Amino acid sequence: MSKNSIHRPYEEITPLIVGPDEHGISMDVFDRDALQVMRRLQEAGHTVYLVGGGVRDLFLGKKPKDYDISTDARPGQLRKIFRNSRTIGRRFRLVQVFFPGNKIIEVSTFRCRSEYDLEGKDVVLAANNTYGDERDDAFRRDLTINGLFYEIENQTIIDYVGGVQDLKDQVVRIIGDAQRRITRDPVRMMRAVRHAARSGFRIEEQTWEAIKANRQTLAVCPVSRIRDELFKDLRAGASAPWLRPAVDSGLFGVLMPCYEKMLDPAMVDSLQSCLAVTDRLVAKGAVLGDDVLLSLLLLPWARKSFPELATSLKIGEAFALSRRIRDELKNNLAHFDIKRAAKENIAAKLGLLPLFEQNVSAKGWPNWLKKKSYFQENLLFYLLCAEAGGGELVDETIFPQPVQRPERPPRRPSSGKSRRRGRGPSWSKSKQKGGVFGFKR
Repeated sequence: MSKNSIHRPYEEITPLIVGPDEHGISMDVFDRDALQVMRRLQEAGHTVYLVGGGVRDLFLGKKPKDYDISTDARPGQLRKIFRNSRTIGRRFRLVQVFFPGNKIIEVSTFRCRSEYDLEGKDVVLAANNTYGDERDDAFRRDLTINGLFYEIENQTIIDYVGGVQDLKDQVVRIIGDAQRRITRDPVRMMRAVRHAARSGFRIEEQTWEAIKANRQTLAVCPVSRIRDELFKDLRAGASAPWLRPAVDSGLFGVLMPCYEKMLDPAMVDSLQSCLAVTDRLVAKGAVLGDDVLLSLLLLPWARKSFPELATSLKIGEAFALSRRIRDELKNNLAHFDIKRAAKENIAAKLGLLPLFEQNVSAKGWPNWLKKKSYFQENLLFYLLCAEAGGGELVDETIFPQPVQRPERPPRRPSSGKSRRRGRGPSWSKSKQKGGVFGFKR
C-alpha cells in the first residue's frame, strides 16, 4: 500500500494483509485474558480484532501496556457475553471486562467514520458516534501506526491506512488530511508528538506543518481533555524527548503560557533535566502525583520569575514567597482548571524549597524543620530538584508504587444440586444462639 493511498476514497482501498512470517508477532506473548475475550467473541459468531497501540507495540517487539479490542458486537451483546463487565462512556459506549488483579480489558464496537469524514462539509466534531464496520473504524483513528488490526485465527495484521510501512519507516502520520483532522479534534496534535517521543519516530512533514499551523486551536478543546493529555505526556516515560518537539511546534507555549517568553536554550535544558528525573522514576515504577509533576515542570519558571528562591530565607519569608507564587499560578494554571488545594501544594513545594536547600547538611535535618507538617512531602520534592540539578539519584522506593493485587485462584464449583446467586445472609439459622445478629429474641 502506498503512503498516499489513504487520501483516496476509502471504499477503494484494499487492505494490506501481513502474515505471521512477515510481522513476527508470536501468539506466545499475547495476554491470555485478552485472548480469552477475543475467543469468546469468535465463539459467539462475532468479528473481533486486537487494535491500536497493542498491535503497534507487538509489531515493534514491545510489551503492550493495554490490550484494546474492537468487534462488531454491540454493547448490549457484549454485556450478555461477559457478565464480569460494565458499560462506560457518554459519547461512545465501551465495555470493560474485569479480571482478577484489578485488570481491565476494554472492548469497543466498530465506529463509523462519518463524523470524522475527511472530505465532508462539517468541520465540528459530531456530538455522537455511530456504529460502522472495520474499514470505518480504521479510518476514523488518529495515527496510521495506531490504525492496525490483528486477528488471531490466521495471526495476520490487517492494514487499511499504511501503518505497517510507517512503523518500518519510523514515521508518525495523521490519517488523511492532517489539517482537517486536527481542526476536527486538536488533541490529535498532542498525541502525535507524544507517540513520536515515546517511539523515537519522526513526525511526517504534512502532519508537522499542520501541527505548527494549528497549535492555538488547543484552546477550543475541553479543559479536562487537555489536562489529561498533558499528564499522559508527563507519565509516558518519555517526557524529556517529548519536550523538544513540543517546544519546536509551539505546543508547549500553548500548554504552558508562562514559559512562552522564556524558552531560550538554557531554559529548555533546565526543563529537560527536570523531566529526565520524572522519566527515570516512572521507568522504575514510582507513582508521582499530579502536583509533583506540575511542580517539577514549573521549577525552572519559578527560579526565573522569583530570584528569591536562590537566596537564604526565613520561614516567614518563605511562606510569603509561596503566597506570591500561588497568586501567579492562579493565572498560569487557570486553563487547566487545577483545584485550589493542588495549587496550594505546588506553591508550597516551590516557595519552601530554599528552607531545604539552605539547611541540608551531613549531620541531618534540623529538628525544627523535621517537626513541620510539610517536611516529609517537601523533602521528596527537594530530592527531585537536587537530582535535576545534578545531585544524587533519588531512591524510587520512597515514592508510592503501583498496587499489585495478587491473582485470585478460579472459583471451585460449589457442591450440591443448586448454587445460590449473590451473597448469602449475614447470619445463619444453624449458628444462631441469641437471635439475629446476636440479639436476643
